[in-house]
Amino acid sequence: MKLVLVTAVEEFRKDVIKLFKKAKIECFSESEIDGYKSPNAVMVSSNWFGTERSVNESVMFFSFTDESHIDTLFELIMAFNKTLETNNPIHAVVVPIEKSI
Repeated sequence: MKLVLVTAVEEFRKDVIKLFKKAKIECFSESEIDGYKSPNAVMVSSNWFGTERSVNESVMFFSFTDESHIDTLFELIMAFNKTLETNNPIHAVVVPIEKSI
């Protein structure tokens, strides 16, 4: 069993849920989060309030599941990200579980 964490901007919320279901990951949790991205130096110098960071409404999904479902989910996420016209891809990580109850 492993823990998969997926983050995305809010506008991709429904897409991520569809990807989880296509990967046959039926049990997962979701949480609203704020995503921060530090602007590059050019953007900071051209901005009157140069120290401000842009905040994006984002979502985080997580699930404890087996590796085969995670492999499928990663393939689906990679295919989804290739079709994007924005600079906000879906991100995913896997964390091994050493102990669980």
